[in-house]
Amino acid sequence: MSIGPTSSAIESSATQGAYSSLRLLILTGELAPGEKLKIDNLREILGVGAAPIREALSLLTSDQLVVRQDQRGFRAAETSVENFQEILELRCQLESIALRQSIENTSEAWIEEVVLSHHRMTRAEVDPKKNFEILHKAFHLKLIGNCNSPVLLGFCSQLYDLNIRYRYIAARAFAYEARMVRDEHQSIVDAVIQSDLNKANQLLCEHYKTTGAFVIKYIK
Repeated sequence: MSIGPTSSAIESSATQGAYSSLRLLILTGELAPGEKLKIDNLREILGVGAAPIREALSLLTSDQLVVRQDQRGFRAAETSVENFQEILELRCQLESIALRQSIENTSEAWIEEVVLSHHRMTRAEVDPKKNFEILHKAFHLKLIGNCNSPVLLGFCSQLYDLNIRYRYIAARAFAYEARMVRDEHQSIVDAVIQSDLNKANQLLCEHYKTTGAFVIKYIK
């Protein structure tokens, strides 16, 4: 009878930990776009073995956050204006579909979840102990989460993560902070509560494109 984790479970845990840590470092720009990801360097940073790191890097290639170079290891995926514009356009298209379906399937339970998710995110804006970015993603996915399409939601989640890399580029800019983002979020929630399909979609895409117009100026 087993009284502890198996070696495969330990390896799996190590890989998952390396994956989560590397993913965060890439999303936040701590590992810069195009940076060569040397196994020995990453071992020192993460404090895990080479095998879990290699497995994690392979997983991150599927997320389009890491690029495998034949015989030359791995690099963090590059950023570009063209890539950002493609991500932005796909987000608008796919989330418009998901949001429309979610509103068509509207229920009191879903509306309550949207309102609660929005409330949690709003509170996190002023509480440094809260992880705003996690709650921000949770809010945006909850907005479209009533579409009953796991595959579509999976694509939307991945596009959110690809987009967030670019937002971190401009995160410290004063002009970005000066935007009334809270009001934009509230207006979207209000349209969802009113089941106004067209207005909700319009506001959501305007929200993304307003952010995009600012961020694109800081992409090198």
